[in-house]
Amino acid sequence: MNRVASILGIKYPFVQGAMSWLTDAKFVAAVSNAGGMGILGPNAGAHTVTPSADETAERMREQVKQTQALTDKPFAVTLIVAAGDTSIFTKKILDVVIEEHVPAVLLNSLGGVSSDTYGVDPATMKTLKEHGIKTIVRSLQPSIEDAQAVEKQGADVYVATGFDEGGTMPGGEIGSFAIMPMIADAVKIPVLLAGAIADARTVNAAFALGAEGVYVGSRLIPTTENPAAENVKQLIVDSNAEDLTLFRTLPDYYRSLPTKLVDQLTKNDQTLPGKEAQQANAKLMGGTSGMRIGMLDGDLERGYVSVGTGISMVHSIQPVKEVIDEMMADYDENAK
Repeated sequence: MNRVASILGIKYPFVQGAMSWLTDAKFVAAVSNAGGMGILGPNAGAHTVTPSADETAERMREQVKQTQALTDKPFAVTLIVAAGDTSIFTKKILDVVIEEHVPAVLLNSLGGVSSDTYGVDPATMKTLKEHGIKTIVRSLQPSIEDAQAVEKQGADVYVATGFDEGGTMPGGEIGSFAIMPMIADAVKIPVLLAGAIADARTVNAAFALGAEGVYVGSRLIPTTENPAAENVKQLIVDSNAEDLTLFRTLPDYYRSLPTKLVDQLTKNDQTLPGKEAQQANAKLMGGTSGMRIGMLDGDLERGYVSVGTGISMVHSIQPVKEVIDEMMADYDENAK
């Protein structure tokens, strides 16, 4: 049996991306019910920012409870971690994960750029293992050294993220189908591929290159259950990779479909020195607030629409189950 499916207790080795603001209980349960691993992102179900760690944790608890009411299948919660101490926000959400018996977590690692930042916070990993919680680690800066450090820490699954992804992009400009064999050949734990996985062909290609599963974000945004704004879903359907703009921001790069804000971000990238452009754009983007405004609220004047190059393979808004069944059709056939 496929190791990812076996470890996570799911039908397909298909893991849904965390996508910050673009998840909620309904969407995550739909992914899990369709045979994948649904994941509640850092701002799951939220429409406003809160500076309170306690409120953030209670918002997540409510989403966990709602998800549990909608599916009896495994799902995960996102924890943002680094190689060193974790934030009070992460600690509070970790408490919720344990108290509500969530079976798995996605550890979104901020490190991976030096020997001091490879891997994740050891104390967090130790706590998760003590409670029998499965761990999927996705580093902001994937590398051979980081994957090996994560493996040594006892992670169950590693995500190799290529430069084709949407959202916060890695500084190492290695494409998805180049990074996959590089990481898979370096570790013994199963590896998922993220970035431009959007149809059965790309799933098959990922497996051919050593992946034991896929990590999918952008393809699941234009689905009936996803909380993204309808005009954003249609924009994705009507666009392809040629429409995407790449620009510098902190920590490295972002890409987006055209919006008024993105015009300014692109102009800064073209006219300002590297570090200056990164800092100016990060300020304009307001962390992930620009994603909330653009993709959740559908405001294409003040926000941005960050997606990966796999949007070229998206041709309609479909239910989550249809998308997953189509993408995993060959895997399902081979598994019989």
